[in-house]
Amino acid sequence: MDMINKLDKDLKEVIEEVKKVIAGKDGIIIKVFAAMLSGGHILLEDVPGVGKTTLAVAFSRALSLDYRRVQFTPDVLPSDVVGFSMFNKKINDFEFKEGAAMCNLLLADEINRTSPKTQAALLEVMEEKKVTVDGETHFLPEPFIVIATQNPVGYVGTQKLPESQLDRFMIKLSMGYPDEENEINVYKGRSYSSLELVNRVLEKDSILTMRKQVEQIHIDDKIYDYVAKLVRDTRENQYISLGISPRGGLALINMAKGLAFLCGRDYVVPEDVLEALPDVAIHRIVLSSKAKANGYSETDILEGLKKKIAIP
Repeated sequence: MDMINKLDKDLKEVIEEVKKVIAGKDGIIIKVFAAMLSGGHILLEDVPGVGKTTLAVAFSRALSLDYRRVQFTPDVLPSDVVGFSMFNKKINDFEFKEGAAMCNLLLADEINRTSPKTQAALLEVMEEKKVTVDGETHFLPEPFIVIATQNPVGYVGTQKLPESQLDRFMIKLSMGYPDEENEINVYKGRSYSSLELVNRVLEKDSILTMRKQVEQIHIDDKIYDYVAKLVRDTRENQYISLGISPRGGLALINMAKGLAFLCGRDYVVPEDVLEALPDVAIHRIVLSSKAKANGYSETDILEGLKKKIAIP
């Protein structure tokens, strides 16, 4: 996806700053940025050591976001994420000690290595944008973005996220290994390091302003109809046992808006929907036994879906 040259000057600068430490992954960088501008959270599923953490830190620096990282392990508690109340002898009362979620950009590293209870606490915070401790509500700062990482299913010691919880993430991406040229550059120390080289481009208030602009992106009724047909077909497809929910359909629309905004358009075209579909849908659908018996993957089914539904 080559749209960098079409970007607004400030948006292009953000991408270029992140590219200083993440080489050869322009499409991933753009999609993560689009999800951020669309108000969504991002799930990165990949093997260790391909730059997931570096990507998150680079965005936090370029966008002036308050950044925190939690390395999820089996002993991480929900209170580590949402916070807790502690008695303060000086004031003779309980006071709130904020958890890791009180930031703009939270990297939930290896989210599938912690307990389901802690996973649920984080995902609830993602949805509600607030935490409640001992009956007292504390709102998270704006913007609040979660970039979660997880190892591929099958790794020892992992706790797979339920499909209902995966639905809270707008998109799921896989960075993959770098190509040979960029991997050699990594060995030479030209990327995945030196995060201090990433300069601040925008203030965090700019993200809120751009989110409002993304919300105003126009979508024709034909596009809404197209999205509805794509989503509904996943629920009726013989190769899918669990299709995309209305929340997933809304995520598809919002992600398409984000991509349109990055392309400098104030309207969505079908290509935006098609570009967003795999990343929005792949973690929301569950294949049927018939699909597995025929050796079909989620990607195969979604590609078939693109060809089946007529583009408006």
